[in-house]
Amino acid sequence: MFHVKLPGHDAIARQADEHLVTHRVKLPRKVVERPIRQVAKRLTLALLVLVATAFIVYADHDGYTDNSDGSVDLLDAFYYATVTLSTTGYGDITPVNDAARLTNIFVITPLRVLFLIILVGTTLEVLTERTREEWRLNRWRSALRDHTVVVGFGTKGRSAIQTVCATGLRKEQVVVVDPSSKVIDAATADGYAGVIGDATRSEVLKRAEVHRARQIIIATQRDDTAVLVTLTARQLNRGAKIVAAVREEENAPLLQQSGADAVITSASAAGRLLGLSVLSPAAGMVMEDLIQQGSGLDIVERPVVKAEVGRGPRETDDLVVSVVRGHRVLGYDDPAVGTLQLTDRLITIVRATPDAKVTPDVRPIPRD
Repeated sequence: MFHVKLPGHDAIARQADEHLVTHRVKLPRKVVERPIRQVAKRLTLALLVLVATAFIVYADHDGYTDNSDGSVDLLDAFYYATVTLSTTGYGDITPVNDAARLTNIFVITPLRVLFLIILVGTTLEVLTERTREEWRLNRWRSALRDHTVVVGFGTKGRSAIQTVCATGLRKEQVVVVDPSSKVIDAATADGYAGVIGDATRSEVLKRAEVHRARQIIIATQRDDTAVLVTLTARQLNRGAKIVAAVREEENAPLLQQSGADAVITSASAAGRLLGLSVLSPAAGMVMEDLIQQGSGLDIVERPVVKAEVGRGPRETDDLVVSVVRGHRVLGYDDPAVGTLQLTDRLITIVRATPDAKVTPDVRPIPRD
C-alpha cells in the first residue's frame, strides 16, 4: 500500500492517517435505548422476579422449615428467594412437604432461570453481537444489486444522495464510502450503509460491492483522489455509470479519460451561478429552483412517446431543452434533430411533482 504526499500540506498528512483505518462495513441501526435505561429495566425485572418468588414461598411457608427456629416468616422467605435465585443454596431453609417441592420444581425453578437470563442478558448480547453483525452483513451483501455507491459524504455527496433519493431510490440501495468513521456514523444515522476506508483501494470498493453497482457518484474533496477512485471503480465495474465532481475545470478531461461518464465542475458551476445572480437575481432564482429536485421546476430525461414521433421538439407538450440521440446530445434548435424518433430521449423542464411515482424511464438530470 502506498500514499502520495505533497509537501507543505498538514491536512493531507492527516487525511493519509485517516486512510489507515481498517476498512469495515457499517449498516444503519435502529434507535435503541440508552445503556443506563436498559440496565435499570433489567434490574427492575430482576427485583420483580425476586419479590414474586418471596411471596410465593411465604404463601406456602408452612411447607418449609428453617434449621434455626423451624418457622419461615416474610424475611426468611426473601432470604430463601435470594439464595435460591442466585443458585447459592445454603440449605438452611428447605421445602418439606410435597406441595412446596412441586412449587419449587414448576414455579421456583423457571423463575430462577428467568432471573439468571435477566442478569446475564448483557453478557449474552455482547457475545452474540459479532455473530449477528456478520449475519446481517452476509444477508446485506447477498441482496445488494444495482445499487448506488457514493464516495465522499461531504456537502456534494450528501446533496447528490438527496437528489437521487428524491426520485424514488431507496436508502437501502445506497452505500457510502468515506475514510472518516465519524462521517460514516453520520451516514448510517441517516439510514445509509457505510464503508470506512480509502476508496482508492480496490479492496475497500469491493466491500461496497462496486462490481455490482449500477451507478457510482464520486464526490471527494481532492481532484487527484477523484481520479484514482474513478480509475479503480472503472476497473472493477465496466458497465456502471460513473459521475464525478472536480474542483478545477482543467481536471475534468482527466476524469473523463479515467472512465467517468460525466464530470461536474463544482467550483466553476458555483461561480457561474453567482455571476448570473449578480446580472439577474431573477434568473439566479430560476436556476436555483432547477437545481433543487422535487420543488418548483425540475429537469428530467424521458423517452419519446409514440404520439410525439414525427413532430419537432417545439411541438411537444413539455418544454424540450435537448434531444439525446444515440450518444449525442442535440439542442432543441439543432437542425440535425429534424423530427423526433422513437429511440430518442428528451431532456425537458417540467413542473415538480414530489408525490408522483418515478419510473425507470424518467430520471433527473445530474445537477451541478
